[in-house]
Amino acid sequence: MGLDTALHEIRRLDDLAALDTPLHRLDARAKVLVTLFFLVSMLSLGRYEVSRLLPFAAFPLILAVQGGVPLSLLLRRAALALPFVVFVGIFNPLIDRTVHLTLGPLSITGGMLSFLSIVLRSLLAVSTGLVLVAVTGFDQICRALGRLGMPTALLVQLQFLYRYLFVLADEALRMLHARTQRCAPDRHPCLREYRSLLGNLLLRTLDRAGRIHQAMLCRGFDGQMPELRPTTRFGPAEWRFCALWGLFLVAVRILNLPQQLGDLPLYLGGKAGGLFP
Repeated sequence: MGLDTALHEIRRLDDLAALDTPLHRLDARAKVLVTLFFLVSMLSLGRYEVSRLLPFAAFPLILAVQGGVPLSLLLRRAALALPFVVFVGIFNPLIDRTVHLTLGPLSITGGMLSFLSIVLRSLLAVSTGLVLVAVTGFDQICRALGRLGMPTALLVQLQFLYRYLFVLADEALRMLHARTQRCAPDRHPCLREYRSLLGNLLLRTLDRAGRIHQAMLCRGFDGQMPELRPTTRFGPAEWRFCALWGLFLVAVRILNLPQQLGDLPLYLGGKAGGLFP
């Protein structure tokens, strides 16, 4: 995927955040709190409990459907984290060889289970974060974190990082397009050219940062980002949202739903056998 395509899809999340749905209209604090509770509940499971992670997928999927987020976009962006996740857990099957499950001739070791657990947790966490941005907006997420007690200095740094990531990417795209116009289209840049491009990008970034800072000071910047939307309140809809999802997450965290669903046919078969001996 090219840099321009990746940048377009990131901007598409901001476009989705401007939609008007009941989920979008909720106070951002409710969505942030439920997302944090989701992450804590999911990550607190044991490293071998792979099947218990599956019910947690209902949270990002249902929010994506309610918020009008295309599942194809969600899967494409979440898949970008797979190479890093695989690199983290690729050696687990070689380290932990204790057999936990046997499926015919196949022996499932603890390393295999922990590797699958790392992959599933990462995909669920990334997908949930993307859905949160798509139904809330990064600026509103930062506002919610500030109203929940995050230090102002850290909050402003997050806002600047997200906003000027696009400025940096646009500058890099202009440099790449300029190089393409001056060189043969089928000629790939060498390592020396990459070093030169990165050095020029660093100098341009520093110069742009200085000019942006001076412009902000001239416009009365006092250390806090201005409000772009009116502040919402935490009302009955937000309490219902937190209560319903909180009960669901507590249930899937405490109860082993996949195991209970797997035992259900045996239980029903036993009841039927008692009725019809």
